[in-house]
Amino acid sequence: MMALATGLVAGALGTTTQNAWAADPKLGVVVKIGGIPWFNAMEAGIKKAALDAKVDAWMVGPTQADAAQQVRAIEDLIARKVDVIGIVPNDSAALEPVLARARAAGIKVLAHEGPDQKEKDWDFELTTTEAYGRAHMDLLAKQMGEQGKYIVYVGSLTVPLHNAWADAAIAYQKEKYPKMQMVGDRFGVAESVDESIKTTQDQIRANPDLKGILTFGSQGPIGAARVLEDRGKAQSIALVGGFSPGQGVKYVKSGTIRGGYIWNPMTAGEIFVQLAAMLAAGKEPTDNMELTGVGPVHVDPGKKLIQAQKLESLDKENIDRLVALGL
Repeated sequence: MMALATGLVAGALGTTTQNAWAADPKLGVVVKIGGIPWFNAMEAGIKKAALDAKVDAWMVGPTQADAAQQVRAIEDLIARKVDVIGIVPNDSAALEPVLARARAAGIKVLAHEGPDQKEKDWDFELTTTEAYGRAHMDLLAKQMGEQGKYIVYVGSLTVPLHNAWADAAIAYQKEKYPKMQMVGDRFGVAESVDESIKTTQDQIRANPDLKGILTFGSQGPIGAARVLEDRGKAQSIALVGGFSPGQGVKYVKSGTIRGGYIWNPMTAGEIFVQLAAMLAAGKEPTDNMELTGVGPVHVDPGKKLIQAQKLESLDKENIDRLVALGL
């Protein structure tokens, strides 16, 4: 995974004439942060699909989960006159002006994990917001015996989809599991192992009767698991969330992470390229079209949403298969 500066250098490419698609379209995908397994896998998917689709595609991984770095990366892609910009947003509102400039320059904008992103042409998702949030809450409730105090982590308080998942999970808990109680507000730490460690330490001290941790953001379960093992709390506190399988496999096998759900980030990378090739050719997505790895998808032109449903369970039975896939 390349850092911001090296990613931009690696993306040094020729130019295209605005509004006239090149024979080999150019796609730059700006993700939330570089150097973590989740986006390493996405980059592998981008590279793999680029060869098959004859798309000149690369990824930019900022050094921090920071909207300002994403803005600068997008500005660079505009200057390079790429055909399509892919974005996994850290802060949807902060990206609106620069994405508007991209579209004004004739560049298509393709979002992922950004269903509410304004100034996009399309967004694609590999699960629905409610299904993802509720699946995690059902698992947490089962592991907590449907009662007790829990806390919630998200990647940051501005990551739109993480917070939408948390909203869905919390609302569902209030409706279905009334004996469970969320402590405080959500914590925007789950894209950093170090911040997740510190917050977990702090919350265990502040809430000695804590029974659960629900985390949306791939580094949250890893940081929290380290603390639970260090403090001997793995059996008394249920930890649930999505993460990169190779990074968390040992915690699943030890029982410290009770489980979670992900979609395959490698598949997401491949879909970025498939859709970029389509958009660059001037084609629009159609309902029930098939995408590699997920099959037929639902297309909502009004919402500019391409919706698939393809979750993987992060449990002892499935984890080794996911690790073998390079995740």
